[in-house]
Amino acid sequence: MSVVVTGAAGFIGRHVVHTLLRRGADVIGIDRRPWVAAPGESVIVADLAEPSHHVDRVLERSAGVVHLAGRPGVRDHRPDIAAGRWRDNVVAGERILEVTPDDVMVVVASSSSVYGGAGSRQRPHACHEDDGLRPLGGYARSKRVLEQRCARRLERSGMVGVVRPFTVAGEGQRPDMAISTWIDALRSGRPVRLFGSGARRRDVTDVRDVAEGIARMLERRATSTVNLGTGTSHRLDHLLATVARVCGADPAIAVEPALAEDVAATRADVGRCADLLGFVPLTDLPVLIARQVAAAEVVVRAEKHVAASAG
Repeated sequence: MSVVVTGAAGFIGRHVVHTLLRRGADVIGIDRRPWVAAPGESVIVADLAEPSHHVDRVLERSAGVVHLAGRPGVRDHRPDIAAGRWRDNVVAGERILEVTPDDVMVVVASSSSVYGGAGSRQRPHACHEDDGLRPLGGYARSKRVLEQRCARRLERSGMVGVVRPFTVAGEGQRPDMAISTWIDALRSGRPVRLFGSGARRRDVTDVRDVAEGIARMLERRATSTVNLGTGTSHRLDHLLATVARVCGADPAIAVEPALAEDVAATRADVGRCADLLGFVPLTDLPVLIARQVAAAEVVVRAEKHVAASAG
């Protein structure tokens, strides 16, 4: 039997697939976007919010499921975004939780955004998994509802664990996320957009550690909610300075108003991660940023090569 990874074509999905393959698992990836499979990975292109007998059979026969598929984007305010988030984050998640047999472990990706921030940027507290949740914005609220659906599976003795990743960075980061936008702006000579203030803080987590944590959740059948963060909160201006140094650029900074969902700070309590999973993510910012910049440059070179070949 195989481990199923939904959202396999995405940022975290690609790293989870490679981590599981390195551990010797047979992996079936599901995504609604086509992608190039890794050696040993089987591919299903499907929309999880739509009925599919093929997808259902794969889930019913799986050895484990990692559910990463969803509609990301905290700052997305398009007119139809609420319906899209409900469809992709709740309806699709419900289907995974209902179709997968109760004795099969399912690991579901939620988000640190369900906490509504870690309080003051001067003294951010560490958000514990048992803290009351204060989701700000539609994305965080949709993830909170998905967690409620996971709780229903647990209530009927179904196997499910929830991970709450904190600001994931690294190779392949989505182009709408802050570090990606900064790298692109610095490479293009444009001003870097900084929302709110450089004093705002984020717990930045290496995507490789997030993939490791998810793999351990699956292997240990950890039916709990676990933060995947470092416990350290970095000022945005310091983070931007690191990106600028790696890029060898002196950035012009355009400060723009923060939105309500742009919380002052995030910081993970890592005690449960250490106890249940046997490790704590540790982010070396310069090394992490250097990897992400190098990966972005490879993509740019490939795009230029394709454009030149087409011309």
